Amino acid sequence: ALSPFTSKLDTEPPNLITQSRKALECFSLEDLVCQRHAGGVVNPWLSRWVILCKDGFGKIGLRVQTYNKGVFVSLVIAGSPAAMAGLRFGDQLLTLGKTTLAGMTADAVHCRLKCSPVNNIVIAVRDRPLCRSLVLHKDKAGRLGIKVKRGAVAAIAVNSSAARNGLLTDHQVIEVNGACVVGLSDKEIGRQVEDGGDVVTITVMQSNMFREITRGMSSWLVKNKMNHSMIN
Repeated sequence: ALSPFTSKLDTEPPNLITQSRKALECFSLEDLVCQRHAGGVVNPWLSRWVILCKDGFGKIGLRVQTYNKGVFVSLVIAGSPAAMAGLRFGDQLLTLGKTTLAGMTADAVHCRLKCSPVNNIVIAVRDRPLCRSLVLHKDKAGRLGIKVKRGAVAAIAVNSSAARNGLLTDHQVIEVNGACVVGLSDKEIGRQVEDGGDVVTITVMQSNMFREITRGMSSWLVKNKMNHSMIN
């Protein structure tokens, strides 16, 4: 029998205690509503809240990587809860439940996600702080004035829309018109630009940052599992 001063949690093995306590740290929907009504600014960099649930296999379809102590989305599986919630490559995750993620390792974040409850997983998100978007106009020949090699901007034509808008080389192309192109071949990216109309929005990230966020992932995984659909 348990002592009146001993909880069941205290009698469980250490690993179960850790997992149970992590689950108890979850930020509930009620907390979120109360915080919104309070009117205080939790974090000036916060872009939005994302509320996730796990699929039938207990997955949310998300992989993260760290860069300069921040936690960033490195993979969103197509058709997963993370994709349906609108998470994108390069988004920064600020909090998971009531826990601040800055300074954590990728493995620690994955562990917390795995130990989260099935429903109402609340994440604070900062929208792609390492990326920038440019609106480019095609010339009479239907070109933007950029050369893409291995997914990165390798050359920019003089007096082109890309040059006039300040696009730089050594930047990885992340999105074309809101659709993720990470992992696609140069021909596939070029096809999306061709089909994108006369005005094309290009989202880019510095190549060195891109390499850090995608380190440890196979090109097959990124090409075949990444959500490449357009985000509304």
